[in-house]
Amino acid sequence: MDIVEKRVIHREAIIAEASAFASSLDFKVSAFLIGSYSRGDFNLWSDIDVVLISDFTGNILERLKKLDFPSGYEVIPLTFDEFRHMLSKKNPICMELKSSGVTLRDDLGVTEYITKLK
Repeated sequence: MDIVEKRVIHREAIIAEASAFASSLDFKVSAFLIGSYSRGDFNLWSDIDVVLISDFTGNILERLKKLDFPSGYEVIPLTFDEFRHMLSKKNPICMELKSSGVTLRDDLGVTEYITKLK
């Protein structure tokens, strides 16, 4: 097996792992993989970047304290209004989600919302 095949298999395993994490959440959520694993340019030190969009309350730190996510994950918990506002301001996180994000779970229809914007 060559290096390209190994990288493809590794990326697919990370997407499956992130999908399992998203599926384990016991609330309505739209979850997206972004960053190097979504683009395919990950390396040994890459973390797994996941954007969660839900009916969160409190500030980002309070939200993160309530979530139980695996080691090596960088989780970004947003409300839909925050996401929509950040997207309108062309925030890099949202622009990356729009251009290369991998949908892990979409209870809120965020993918359809983004598609309609194109």
